[in-house]
Amino acid sequence: MKTFAYALTFAAAVASADAYWKGFNLGANNPDGSCKAQSDWEKDFTTMQGLDGYFASARLYASSDCNTLANAVPAAIATNTQLLVGVWTEDDTHYAAEKAALQSVVQQYGSDWIVSVSVGSEDLYRGDTSAATLAGQIGDVRGMLQSLGAGSVQVGHVDTWTAWVNGANTAVIQACDFVGTDGYPYYQNTDTDDAYNTFWESVENVRNVVNSVKPGTWVWITETGWPLSGATMGAAVPSQGNAQQYWSSVACAAFQQAHIFWYTLQDYTSNPSFGVVDANYNPTINLAC
Repeated sequence: MKTFAYALTFAAAVASADAYWKGFNLGANNPDGSCKAQSDWEKDFTTMQGLDGYFASARLYASSDCNTLANAVPAAIATNTQLLVGVWTEDDTHYAAEKAALQSVVQQYGSDWIVSVSVGSEDLYRGDTSAATLAGQIGDVRGMLQSLGAGSVQVGHVDTWTAWVNGANTAVIQACDFVGTDGYPYYQNTDTDDAYNTFWESVENVRNVVNSVKPGTWVWITETGWPLSGATMGAAVPSQGNAQQYWSSVACAAFQQAHIFWYTLQDYTSNPSFGVVDANYNPTINLAC
């Protein structure tokens, strides 16, 4: 019964919740590379809501880049969409601009549109910062939000599951209100028939570490997906059929037991390409669960 063990373990850990956030990761650029305007964000948000399953939340990677929050927040409010906000931490100038962009929209719109805030994204995986520095930045952003009357907003970090199980990074776990884990069996060279177990094993590994460091801290699934096209990675083959199988097994199970942000809504110009809608915003796979 190993197939069900990881999902059941995770479900037990979050059984007290009666609802979960579910949405997609969204970049700040259009497929042609231009920055998204408010109307482009509204198109993304209404597209998500029109898909099977009704997705009314999204994860953004940055706050200031391409005026992300300045354009995305009014679009989110207009469409009743909630946002997991990203704040880039790399280099002091960029970090200051990210904080200023978040501060500006909270001052203008309040914080009811915020799901949570992730300070950084896969910084530990890339080795771009130290755990101590990142932990300090998480506290810094939390303090800023508290000063703006948004102290109830959860502040955490998103990184790969391999970074979270690295004992050198426990200071970041201790600083987080939530832990966002990214896991891709595709990049682990896993066949789709084994991908379910591989994915849930990564989640269980992260939860075990988090619970040993800071008991009670929730682990959110902030990135996973399967490509429709791209390079074969060992036994992992991109195809529409394999993307469908991964969605039907992993996504449909996760929606019932975890906060999850799927990768990704639309990326048809990328290689590999994971998008669940094509250039015309039509689904690339059957999203019904």
